This record gives sequence, C-alpha cells and structure tokens, in this order.
Amino acid sequence: MAKHTEFGKLGEQLAVDFLLNKGYGICARNYRYLKGEIDIVAQKGNTLVVVEVKSRNMGFLEDISEVVSSKKIQLLAMAANQYVQQEDLDVEVRFDIVKVVKKGNGFEIEHLEDAFYYF
Repeated sequence: MAKHTEFGKLGEQLAVDFLLNKGYGICARNYRYLKGEIDIVAQKGNTLVVVEVKSRNMGFLEDISEVVSSKKIQLLAMAANQYVQQEDLDVEVRFDIVKVVKKGNGFEIEHLEDAFYYF
C-alpha cells in the first residue's frame, strides 16, 4: 500500500476515534454509491453527518474553501441521498470536514461542522 494511502487510512481512523469521543455513532465507513464515496457516515441525535476526512502533513495546509471541490460536494450529496433512502431514514443531513494534520510525532484534529451546504 502506498504511503499516502496508509496515511489517509490512519487519518480516517483518527477521525473516527475523535468523533466517537465526541458522542457520535459511526454508521458506515467508505460508503460508496456510483462515483461518490463518503469517508464516514456518523449520527448524533437526529442528524446524519456526512464526514469528509482530509489528512495533511504540517507543511501542506490549504485554505478550507479549496479542500473540497464542487464536483466532490455533488458526489457526496448524491451518495448521502442514496444512503438516507437505502436506510429509510428521517433525519437532517449535515456535511462536515475533519482535518487531520500531522505535527511531528502527533496529530492535530480540526472538526468543521456545516463545512458546506448542498441544495
């Protein structure tokens, strides 16, 4: 497995652990529908949270507005809609980003709730 793939998987696991510690339930990981993939589908209360995980090294910090493209947002929304229908859920849906940044031997995690909207 390539180093960037391993780092991405580690970032996703750290994001899952972070969300669990914040009281979220994890419903699915790497949920795929057509060309869309949701890194983490979580739930807290009556809100289904679609989480995009971005893992970065310390020197690679881009503006949050550049992290998720409009095409990626469309694919996430399509996959989220399919997940809600498939599971027959009656919930609000929120799109979050969890950014995992490697700093030395540790990691910093930033959780951006309502990171973007899709209508």
